[in-house]
Amino acid sequence: MSVALIFPPTCDPTAPYIAIPSLAGYLRSHGIQVLTIDANVEAYDRLLRPDHLAALGSRIQKRIQRLDKKKHPGHVEQLARMGLSEGVGYARTIPNRIAKALTVLRDHTGSLFFHPDRYQEAVETVEKALCLISAAYTPLGLDFKSYRTPFSLLNLAEIERDADPDNDPFADYFRALAERLRSASVNLVGLSVAFPGQVQPAYSLAFALRRHLPGVHVTVGGPAMTQLLLRSEPDRRPNLLGPFHSAVLFEGELALHDLVVSLEKGRMPEPILYGRPINNMDGLPAPDYAGMPLHLYLSPRPVLSYDPTRGCYWGKCAFCHYGLCESGVAPYRERPVEQMLTHVRLLAERHDCRILYFSQDSLSPKTALLLARGMKAAGITCRWGTDMRPEPSLTAECCRELALGGALSVALGVESGSERVLRLIRKGVTVENIQAAIRNLSAAGIAAEAMCFWGFPTETYQEALATLRLIEALEKDLALFICGRFALCHGSHIARHPEEYGIREVWGVADDAFKTALFYSERAKSKTPGEQEKLDMALDRLSGKWWFHSYPWAGSLSTAHTLLWYEHGGKDVFRRIRSNLGRNRTRKLRSPPDTREEIVFIPEVWEKEQKIWDRMIHTERSVSRGLYRRLAGG
Repeated sequence: MSVALIFPPTCDPTAPYIAIPSLAGYLRSHGIQVLTIDANVEAYDRLLRPDHLAALGSRIQKRIQRLDKKKHPGHVEQLARMGLSEGVGYARTIPNRIAKALTVLRDHTGSLFFHPDRYQEAVETVEKALCLISAAYTPLGLDFKSYRTPFSLLNLAEIERDADPDNDPFADYFRALAERLRSASVNLVGLSVAFPGQVQPAYSLAFALRRHLPGVHVTVGGPAMTQLLLRSEPDRRPNLLGPFHSAVLFEGELALHDLVVSLEKGRMPEPILYGRPINNMDGLPAPDYAGMPLHLYLSPRPVLSYDPTRGCYWGKCAFCHYGLCESGVAPYRERPVEQMLTHVRLLAERHDCRILYFSQDSLSPKTALLLARGMKAAGITCRWGTDMRPEPSLTAECCRELALGGALSVALGVESGSERVLRLIRKGVTVENIQAAIRNLSAAGIAAEAMCFWGFPTETYQEALATLRLIEALEKDLALFICGRFALCHGSHIARHPEEYGIREVWGVADDAFKTALFYSERAKSKTPGEQEKLDMALDRLSGKWWFHSYPWAGSLSTAHTLLWYEHGGKDVFRRIRSNLGRNRTRKLRSPPDTREEIVFIPEVWEKEQKIWDRMIHTERSVSRGLYRRLAGG
């Protein structure tokens, strides 16, 4: 068997994700030939070429000309005209700037990459290139986190509609990739879908593979696909596969190996394959990055991921559910520390990698300490970042040892600054624990990042404010923070027991075959709109003290670029840059002109769009293209 493992768009193009290297390492250790393809970074390398972006300008103009011929455009046409107009100005400027931007982001010398003005300009150029692509394919919304159309993933008919080459910016690349796989005589193609933004592109790629490679078995797996299929009843899951012959739920190594063996013996596998967790990680090989296009990533140096552990050792947080498990979080397992050290040295030396990201649900301070001591004793000099809980065991002495053993940054699951909310979500730590952990990490020279959210059911205005006050009190010790909005997710304790959290009702919308959306209402409103507006303003003021960027750029938590900037400028680099910009009022960060005078924005059209969706979700509790058209026409 010849197997191709593919990581589809759309997600972070700055570093390889761990999924494909982990699967490849396991299959190769069993003598199976594996071709690894990061279709995400390859597709963006193709999309972000000057000639391709320039061609999108012509596409936009042709669509505008067709719409402008309509004497009485309806709501849908007006909305499309607004979306297309966003790309007009970008089509004139961005194709001429994109090559320079990519040069900055891939600058191996660092002189351009670590220059704040030039880095900012490069990031803005790439993001505006994504706006140009989105506008050309409106109503598509495309970025490195998501791939959205109004009816994304509602059902297989909508998925196939979005996969039509005329609606899909990745279509040309997918066609070329299919020809490449044909030339490689591949028998099995496996798509690993880790993030929600990859789901639609994965289906689109699978449709293309079935058209061009009819004799090849196409399977799919990964956390996002597992979660998508788990929401449906077991007997309905095969009907949701569409172009895929099979799907692997949960951890993929053992099930994928079994699938290869079955196909080699001429046996057709079941459509839904249930992976088994690798409980003994002693024999699990290191992720194998051989064949990954490390030169294409939008970073000056490789930042590679490694999984010293899997699952979460705490596993009790009420809001938590993701990844390769049916509810809650996956069971905790870890590799022997000696094996970790062997693998870390191997990855660092084989790929000239100075920074690793330890990728798992949460690394326990005890295991992190043993690993750090081992790295120091073995003379392994690469640095690392990871995620942890703000445990009492993160003492001053522990943090000093972590720093001596290579710790560069630690992102902490802080969640809230309210003691009551922390107890309610079953976090298992106190505000005092959180403060001590952050201060101890910072004092040791480690960049401490805080992951927070507000809006948990029953949280009051004062309790949300306590989270902002906690961040403000720790300002000098926090390298970065994030404060997001709570979202209810399937499989979490709160979703399974909403009555314990002041939730009156939980519902999904009709016609949502994949149950992608989950809505809820509380028994009592905990905040007024005015209070929420005050919180938003306070967060904006607080955020102005750091040089933030959205994911996956420098200034977002636990990303390759952020780790590179920590290594270059120290744990407080993002506060220093922001402070310097504040003092030097005459200097402005350069950015490509928006030419926003080209944008057609009609407030009443956008307000109508919001009302239509509010009625579908909250009143009709049904979302479909037919209902949308009826409401839009009315």
